[in-house]
Amino acid sequence: MPKGKVLIIDDESDVRDVLKFHLSENNYQVIEAENGQEGIDLLKSGDNLIHVGVILCDIRMPKVNGIECIQYLRQEAPGIPIVVVTGFPDTQMAVNLLNEGVKDYLVKPVEKEKLVATVEKLIAGGKEINF
Repeated sequence: MPKGKVLIIDDESDVRDVLKFHLSENNYQVIEAENGQEGIDLLKSGDNLIHVGVILCDIRMPKVNGIECIQYLRQEAPGIPIVVVTGFPDTQMAVNLLNEGVKDYLVKPVEKEKLVATVEKLIAGGKEINF
């Protein structure tokens, strides 16, 4: 039985493969998208909006970039925790994103233990429900 469902949004297939491998190895179900628009569409399809427990999102991507994607997701799926995974660390952007509700900011290459611990903590915490 999976521990939870994780959506990975990243334009680099190698990065998605590594993240998926580490999470699958730790009994998480993973779905993946290669850009922000695909991630939004995937989240809206089937029962993903209900079952996705964490979203891992890159920032620099074609079509809909990570910032635009995160803004949309915070509005349309506000309860799902979002973690930024980026290869281009920017302290000011990290502070801004964390202030806007992003739960964590991981720099590529992400250490397996840090990735799994972050996802585990957020899935265990559940979705935020605002009344």
